[in-house]
Amino acid sequence: MKKTGGCMCGAVRFTARDVPSHFGACHCEMCRRWTGSALLGVTVPEESVSWEDETHLKRITSSHWAERGFCDQCGTGMFFRVTQEGVWSGNIEFPIGVFDDPNGFEMDNEIYIDHKPDSFSYAGEGRKLLTRADCVVKFSVLGDG
Repeated sequence: MKKTGGCMCGAVRFTARDVPSHFGACHCEMCRRWTGSALLGVTVPEESVSWEDETHLKRITSSHWAERGFCDQCGTGMFFRVTQEGVWSGNIEFPIGVFDDPNGFEMDNEIYIDHKPDSFSYAGEGRKLLTRADCVVKFSVLGDG
């Protein structure tokens, strides 16, 4: 599906094509601190994203293998992106809240489930659940340093 989105103040806008209908939740400490909660994100191929104007889109290196993008005017967290070459590079993880219409998604996975605060609970069943150890195995870049 095609979706448009942007930051809170409108300085950063984008159009994303090939947006899947499923999303996941990441409960790692970095995502919790960045979003103030869990990162509820949808993965979009980088080549499917076009930015209207990148003037106010800033990036910060958040680990030795990834970056996060944000609006330098209002501070909205716009995306998470793996920068290290490999199987997980080339994708942008958008928080579903930055889409103009955040409807039409279904949660199908939660990662770092063993780091999820005990007060968090999502409705529905059948999601794939991965612990931190599972993530280190699946996303080998996490084990590098």
